[in-house]
Amino acid sequence: MLKIRLKRMGAKKNPHYRIIVINSTTKREGRPVEELGYYNPKTKEMKFNLASAQEWVKKGAQPTDTVKYLMANCNEDGSLNYKKSEEVKMSKKAKAKAEAEAKAKAEAEAQAKAEAEAQAAEATEATEA
Repeated sequence: MLKIRLKRMGAKKNPHYRIIVINSTTKREGRPVEELGYYNPKTKEMKFNLASAQEWVKKGAQPTDTVKYLMANCNEDGSLNYKKSEEVKMSKKAKAKAEAEAKAKAEAEAQAKAEAEAQAAEATEATEA
């Protein structure tokens, strides 16, 4: 059975990978059937032949979970469409404080809006009288 998986290259604590098609019983650094591209997880740099990978999948090759992710987030030119998460992780205390501030702000806005409506109503009554 053929697999599309990553072949580790690079120095210690500085990995980069080649995306390869290889027999599933072959060791990780074994000779591949075909090299489809490369991926550097530290710099998020990638070059990937997506069309060839899709052909191998049609022939029955099984991509690993990581390669499935890379295939799903690959641009037309073979580069990675990386979306950095903008969500900031906060502690429970910080979340509670932020929620309380948001609630207080919403109440202040509602009160200001009610006062503005009341002043507008008084102004319309004064002009009518």
